[in-house]
Amino acid sequence: MWYLVGAAAAVLTTFGFVPQIIKMRRTRSVKDISLLTLIQFCVGVTIWGVYGWHLKDPVIVAANLVSLIILLSAIAMYFRYRRAALR
Repeated sequence: MWYLVGAAAAVLTTFGFVPQIIKMRRTRSVKDISLLTLIQFCVGVTIWGVYGWHLKDPVIVAANLVSLIILLSAIAMYFRYRRAALR
């Protein structure tokens, strides 16, 4: 039972920024996006990944690695669309 609760939490938090990325891509706008929030989440999931590595827990490591990739793509889009908006 608790495994399912943990798995559901991991899926929801891992893919939590995907709707925002879809919106950024669709609108090509990052006007209302906080870069600081994206950076804070990157640092947080990196620390979680290191913690999972220490515990030798592949689920924690994998979930946070996927989260980090998603967040880094959001940061890349942030700079791409922000630069385009400044032109």
